Amino acid sequence: QVQPVESGGGLVQAGGSLRLSCALSGGTFTIRTMAWFRQAPGQEREFVAAINWSGGGTYYADQVKDRFTISRNNAKSTVDLQMNILNPEDTAVYYCAARRPRVGGASRTPDEYPYWGQGTQVTVSS
Repeated sequence: QVQPVESGGGLVQAGGSLRLSCALSGGTFTIRTMAWFRQAPGQEREFVAAINWSGGGTYYADQVKDRFTISRNNAKSTVDLQMNILNPEDTAVYYCAARRPRVGGASRTPDEYPYWGQGTQVTVSS
């Protein structure tokens, strides 16, 4: 089955930056819509960002607009999430997800993504 694998999580001080990466195996990366979600303890999983199969459309949650940037490299079958100006509210386990592309844009609903990575922890101090 299609399997995303995340990396790049860690501990960072408020105001700092991290870059997450997701590699996809078991499927054709170029025909997958890719997304990042996050989940803090006791909270529901929430949408962070998504990018369509061509890389021409990107989507962001309001709370990360102008701070996070999603990008993809089809040659390497990877999608990255550059996170800047991090604050403690960004602390969560970050998950990479994939689905077949659909006309009109990427979904912001976790249930509509059938393929998920194991998650990578991001902790922002101060």
